[in-house]
Amino acid sequence: MFLERWLDWLARTEWSIALHESQYVWPFTESLHVLTLTLFAGSAIMLDLRLLGRAFTNIPVTAFTARLLPWTHRGFVVMVSTGVLLFYAQPLTYYHSLFFRLKLLCLAIAGINILVFHTRTERSVASWDVSLRPPRAARVAATVSLLAWASVIVSGRLIAYNWFDCELHQQPAWVVWAAGCKAPAP
Repeated sequence: MFLERWLDWLARTEWSIALHESQYVWPFTESLHVLTLTLFAGSAIMLDLRLLGRAFTNIPVTAFTARLLPWTHRGFVVMVSTGVLLFYAQPLTYYHSLFFRLKLLCLAIAGINILVFHTRTERSVASWDVSLRPPRAARVAATVSLLAWASVIVSGRLIAYNWFDCELHQQPAWVVWAAGCKAPAP
């Protein structure tokens, strides 16, 4: 498979090896990833709670998002940048991780949710900007956001565990398939 060969090549590059084996850069990058995740997730949760009508209801949605979204965006940019570096340091390990694949799926769901919210639901914000309880579409978007980002965080944390590692021991057929492991030779 081309992708696996390319990831294997990527893992053997000088910079990938140096990053993974670094005594200071790897843990710093991982720590920065987690810290900016908290900035991003914290601000996203606050926005979602406002959209659910559960908190900050005395602040108009547009004023609240104007104050909070710049922090959300900054956290997201650094979080994604450090995440790409972490992937770059161990591309094959992440590629074969079921939890990494789940994290990517949840990221895609969260991204689609954001796109739908900003291109459809938010268009009518003027009519519900000061409402204590925003419309159903906004509440659904907030609920999907909370679930998707919580799943991203949990699956991201579970990447560190190798319960389904292709290299450790014989895995059930569904794990071999889902993780893209190479089936052992008979």
